[in-house]
Amino acid sequence: MSPDTWEAALASLEQDVALDDGTGWSEPAGLGPVPRALVGRASRLLAAQRDRIAELESDRRATLEHLGALRAVDATREPRGAVYLDASA
Repeated sequence: MSPDTWEAALASLEQDVALDDGTGWSEPAGLGPVPRALVGRASRLLAAQRDRIAELESDRRATLEHLGALRAVDATREPRGAVYLDASA
């Protein structure tokens, strides 16, 4: 593949990382090996993606901790009176 095709693929991935918009991504087909001139750029992109993955994992863990705390508080609450009303009796 031509370096222009790789340039376009890397630009698209860099935009996804910058915008936090990785939804709907699929691997480009037929790119072949990264041209030597673009190896540094591809390596920086990979590092940025790994950093973003670490941030998302940290956010996920924090969210799970918050949900666990909310569930623990909710489990200690007692009902405040009747939950159902028997209107047929």
